[in-house]
Amino acid sequence: MDTGTHLVMGIALGGLATLDPIVLSNHMTASSVLIGTIVGSQIPDIDTVLKLRNNAVYIRNHRGITHSIPAVILWPLIILAVVYPFFPDANLLHLWLWTFFAVFLHVFVDIFNAYGTQALRPFTPKWVALGIINTFDPFIFALHIVGIILWIAGAYPGYTFLAVYAVIASYYVFRTLAQRRIRKEVLNLVPDATEIIIAPTLKFHQWRLAIRTKHQFFVGRGVKNKIIILDQFNRIPIPDTPVLEAAKKDKNLSAFLSFSPVYRWEVDEFDDAYEVRFIDLRYRSNNRYPFVAVVQLDQDLRIISSYTGWIFSEEKLRKKLDVLPN
Repeated sequence: MDTGTHLVMGIALGGLATLDPIVLSNHMTASSVLIGTIVGSQIPDIDTVLKLRNNAVYIRNHRGITHSIPAVILWPLIILAVVYPFFPDANLLHLWLWTFFAVFLHVFVDIFNAYGTQALRPFTPKWVALGIINTFDPFIFALHIVGIILWIAGAYPGYTFLAVYAVIASYYVFRTLAQRRIRKEVLNLVPDATEIIIAPTLKFHQWRLAIRTKHQFFVGRGVKNKIIILDQFNRIPIPDTPVLEAAKKDKNLSAFLSFSPVYRWEVDEFDDAYEVRFIDLRYRSNNRYPFVAVVQLDQDLRIISSYTGWIFSEEKLRKKLDVLPN
């Protein structure tokens, strides 16, 4: 989920914790738990700072080790070590339990996004991305805001957020069933599909689709159980050419390939250089595919420039690369 949603979830969990008699009966425990749930709901995303280095490092590591099983165990202990000295009379066990729950819930809800997490590390580096809930879901965020407003207005937070999470749990079930219906319709239209990637959007009844068959890629939309195919590409295996082999050694392209499961590729040859472009097919927007990796090489196949990330115009891409013309 996005940072804002994780923040309101941390506040909500602090309110939900008042259902715990130990928390309710001790002001210092209640205060420390609120801080623990807020920090715990944010701390797995501390790897966002990697974006300050470059996109390649960020793509390779975001929602990776910080969302792994060892991290879920360690984060609450680190938070306790910082928070507990300020609240020495707090109940240590219950502070740990609610902080752990906040960290666990952060990682758990992230697996329902299309981006996903490596939540099963160290057992497998596979990305777990169910593609059921959008990274920012207006309904989920709004429910939390309503609950917080009711709490401020004097409503009992425990039962308020218990009701909020009961509705959200039902919403997750509803969205799961809706996605299954879309998958069924895709298989009716493309029965030879070998992989179907379904990603939610901000619009409640719209889903992004990337479909792979043995010989083709299909890109489309699911709109109220109707499948609309927007683009179709032949699957062309990446050949073992010197240009592509050299390009794959670039850190930006390597990061892209470690993250993107469905893509196509292009090679352009200029008078004195080559440009290799890999295009993720999952994020079609306004007739463009904005998530790309581009590598420019000279005639001796030395890397001149490269970039990976979100680009919404060719002009901006050229500024990022700042080498070859259109």
